[in-house]
Amino acid sequence: MERRLGISVYPDHSDEAQNEAYLRLASQYGFSRLFMSMLEIKGDQAQVVAKYHRLITLAKTLGFEVILDVAPAIFTALGVSYDDLSFFKSLGADGIRLDEGFDGKKEALLTYNPEHLIIELNMSNDVAYLDNILSYQANKPFLYGCHNFYPQAGTGLPEDFFMQCTARFKRQNIRTAAFITSASGAIGPWNVNDGLPTLEVHRALPIEVQAKSLFATGLIDDVIIGNAYASEAELKSLSALDRYQVVFKVALQPAANPVEREIVLANQHVRRGDIAAQMIRSTETRKRYSGEANPPHDADHAFKRGDVVIGNDRFGKYKNELQVVLTPHQDARKNLVGHIDAAELGLLDFIGPWSKFKFTEG
Repeated sequence: MERRLGISVYPDHSDEAQNEAYLRLASQYGFSRLFMSMLEIKGDQAQVVAKYHRLITLAKTLGFEVILDVAPAIFTALGVSYDDLSFFKSLGADGIRLDEGFDGKKEALLTYNPEHLIIELNMSNDVAYLDNILSYQANKPFLYGCHNFYPQAGTGLPEDFFMQCTARFKRQNIRTAAFITSASGAIGPWNVNDGLPTLEVHRALPIEVQAKSLFATGLIDDVIIGNAYASEAELKSLSALDRYQVVFKVALQPAANPVEREIVLANQHVRRGDIAAQMIRSTETRKRYSGEANPPHDADHAFKRGDVVIGNDRFGKYKNELQVVLTPHQDARKNLVGHIDAAELGLLDFIGPWSKFKFTEG
């Protein structure tokens, strides 16, 4: 399934011109999904509806898929029925996110709406909610899942719970989404905004590391910036990500020789299927570079988690095998050639048997 990047806007808490500029900028960097909050209506209803229509129309011309976040109170305020979703189609939206659920039978019926609107479900509960809906023969192509975000520090999901919740949807091949948070974004739906991530562990991490982590789970298809407005630098960094494999940022040792630099930076790495606990082994490099000399250097270190090491001339058939250290050890037959960025050490947990990964210098 194609993996996408998205942004969020909050029309009732922000300036329309700024929202339009943000959409145009994000579009330039390849963002294609828009989460738009419609949890409250302030002021003249006709004016509010016109504002949403203008913004959604622009988003659609820029190639965004637009999902509106709605709550029962909005249906009441607008005089709209769950049995007739044509109002949201008239705004130009592609779908609606149900902030609250029903009995399963209702959600399944909603996926057959004649407007062909996507019905997006809340993923942040580890219950058989989706199974119940599917038991009523829901129209799966029009069913998405999306996690919540958490504006209050300390309230985001823990990683193990997140994985359990998300796996329920991925097992059914439902498109999934989760939120990351911008360091510069100050706008959200509420008057508390300590960032808007789904996972608590992401709240203080660089935005590109948050996105790498979500994609690395293999369970998230769409990564959405929860708060507005992300900086252009953040949008640019996300646009440059490989969404389909982990690319570690590595600081290379000054003594790393040209062969070692090439081994690290110019190769597709694959972890062996018969994994070791002490290190991640990329063994094809020892075959490819078997004829290249590699004198010992920086080999007297006690290696630590995240160190990138390569077998030196003392290591026999294992010369020029690349390894990433998982548990501390020392071995004079290995050269220390670099270290993975500290913010990305958590990504090592996602490199399992036969996982593909690369490195970029930074």
